[in-house]
Formats: sequence, structure tokens, C-alpha cells
Amino acid sequence: MANVVIVGTQWGDEGKGKIVDLLTGYADYVVRFQGGNNAGHTLVVEGKKYVFHLIPSGILYENKKCFIGNGVVLDPGVLLGEMRQLAEQGMDVTPERLSISENSHLIMPYHNVIDKASEAGMKQGKKIGTTGRGIGPCYGDKILRRGIKLGELLDPDLFRDKLKDNLAEKRALLQGAVGLSFDVIYAEFMNYAEQLAPFIQNVSVALDLGRKAGKHILFEGAQGTQLDIDHGTYPFVTSSNTVAGNACIGSGFGPSHIDTVIGILKAYTTRVGEGPFPTELFDAVGDELQEKGGEFGATTGRKRRCGWLDGVVAQEAVRLNGINGLAITKLDVLSGQKTLKIATAYEADGKRFTAMPGNIRTTSRLAPLYEEVPGWQEEIDGAVSMDELPKKAREYVKRIEDLTETPAYIVSVGPGREQTMLLKNPFQS
Repeated sequence: MANVVIVGTQWGDEGKGKIVDLLTGYADYVVRFQGGNNAGHTLVVEGKKYVFHLIPSGILYENKKCFIGNGVVLDPGVLLGEMRQLAEQGMDVTPERLSISENSHLIMPYHNVIDKASEAGMKQGKKIGTTGRGIGPCYGDKILRRGIKLGELLDPDLFRDKLKDNLAEKRALLQGAVGLSFDVIYAEFMNYAEQLAPFIQNVSVALDLGRKAGKHILFEGAQGTQLDIDHGTYPFVTSSNTVAGNACIGSGFGPSHIDTVIGILKAYTTRVGEGPFPTELFDAVGDELQEKGGEFGATTGRKRRCGWLDGVVAQEAVRLNGINGLAITKLDVLSGQKTLKIATAYEADGKRFTAMPGNIRTTSRLAPLYEEVPGWQEEIDGAVSMDELPKKAREYVKRIEDLTETPAYIVSVGPGREQTMLLKNPFQS
């Protein structure tokens, strides 16, 4: 029995879905523990492309059980749409394969309206770059104790009362807000309740029973460490804790039962949306990484900003998450670069930084201090072992390991399942 947490080490989009897909082969349960449909995992399996926003990507395996934990905020319409899409691709999502926590909070139509209105009201340069999907306002209502839980949909009278109270408050806040009809929303969500009722359960109890029965459990994070609401480049972050510690809080699983944390590290760095990005490239190299890496957001389709690997960000992720092993992804995208750069520190205002500062004004002015390492010219997307990689590619991986003081468990050289080297399996001793 082993319990493994997977987290992103950068600003998201590190390739977590692919690594989850790989390790799901050795797991029994797969658990999504935070975020909402502002996250996306893209997988390529046998030439088919799959994009997930809420359902754990482990659903591609018929004999695995997937869970959506209480730390996830849920848009029922998006979830049901994702189920339909999977059914069209030949994968029926049944209650035997997916359970959803009764304590997950619901994203309501007014959350989307508030999210878009808030972003639209921000001045240029101060916009967060939110996806506009209501994630932040939903988490806000949760903290303010005004949220509505998924399990409360099963009590029509309770849901009616809470919806009336919330709508009254939101209408006052939004000065009327066209389209927020109680009757329409109530009918819509009662329809959702009927469809989702068989999937709703106490996920914490189910996971504990699985643990006691010796099940291997894989916890799947969304976004990345630098988007954590507490530890990221605030305020340009998401609205939940993305670090490994939230795997326990967001699913109701005891922390003493976690065995291993895997950090997904892209071989370079990308970021979607606004906010500081010290190693961002604005030249032909950045354009080349963006094009060769197919760097478009899985959820929004937005072009990702690209830059050199940030060793400071990587070291911080190891510390914050307690990472035991790295999964290095998209190493193949760096093929053809004569010289590679890795940021090992920053400078700003005459000071040197070896960790991301908490002051956003300072963070926005950080200049990276690079070390240069030789690149390689060979294409490596066909390599199936480290021995088949060029010497300079192996040395690059070794430099990452030394810089982070963390071994590489997995190295990926392409989008396909078969283009992944599993150097150490966290589910096997």
C-alpha cells in the first residue's frame, strides 16, 4: 500500500495529466483535491487527445476508481458536459467509477457573473488573468460561510432557502444583474441534483476504507506551486492551496498516511495569464519554445508565456511540497538549442534573492541570474531509456537534480504514454 501526491512545481501546465495517467497504472484510486474547471489536463493516448477539467484523468483506466474531493469547487454543468464527452469517446462515467464529495462547494451562476465583472473592473496591469469561471468567488463564499455544498442539492428545501439568500445578496452587490432568475437557477440545479445524486458520497470515509484495505491512492493536484493562494506570486495566483499539504485537507485524508510527493517540473518554464515571470523570454528562443512545445492553455486556449528553467522556483517547490522525486517533462522541446540557461538566483534593487520575495513590487522587478549549460542538437523523442539520451541531455537532467537536491523519478520526451521513462516507481519499494 502506498499513497502518492502529484503537484506542479511551477505556474501550472507542467504536464501533470500525463504523469497522473502513467502512475494511475499502478494505483487503485485517483483523487482530485483542489481547484475547479479553471484547471486542465491534456493527455494523448494511442493518438487520441483527451482534455480533463474536473474528472481525474485516471478515468481513462476502466478498473480504477476516481474521486473528486471536498477541496474542489464544482460547476455541475461543466462536470456533466465532461461526462457526456467521455461517453461519446466510448467511456461511460458511472457511480462505480467516480465519486464526488458531498462537501464540495458549488459554483453558482452568480459566481461567474461576479468573476467577470471583477476582472473587467481592474485596471490594465492589475488584472489577475482569471479564467472567468467563477472559481474565486465560489471559494470566497466558502470562506465567508455563504457557500452551497453539493450534498445540499439533495435537500430541495435547504437549497431553495440558501439560493434565495445568496441571490438577494448578489443582486444587491451587482445592482440587479440581468439573468440571475431564482426560478431558472433552481430548476437547473434540481436537474443537476437528479443526475449527480448517485455519485455523491463521503469521500473521506471511502478513502480511509480503501487505505485500510491496502489500496494504492494517487492524489492529483491542479495548477502549480507558484499559483498557491498562500505561497505563490500573490495576487496573481489561483484561489486555492495548490501545494501537497492540501491533498489531505482537500480530500479528508490524514497527513500521516502520505508516503511520497512527486513534483512535475517542465524542462523550461511557462505561465498563462498575468503576473511576474522572471525568466520569461521575449525573443526568438521564447517563440520557438512556445511553438515546439505547443504551449496553449488546456482550459482557455491562451498562449503560454515561455522562458528558461527557473531553479529558484524549482527549489522553492521542493521545500514547500516536501518533494521526494521529480518528473521532468518536455525535455524534447529543448532539442536544437545550442546553449541552455537556468536561473539560480535573482537580483532586484541591489539585493540578491534565492527565494521568491513576498512583496509583489519587488517580485515584479526580479532579474534572473543565470548559469549556462550546453544544449544538444539531437531529437530525443524516440528515446526509451536515459542511456539513449545524448550526454548533454543527461547532464542537464543531472544539473536539475543537483540544484534541487531531488532525484528524477520520471523523464518525459514527448506527449505519448510510450515517451515516458519511469526511473523509479513511487508505488514500488
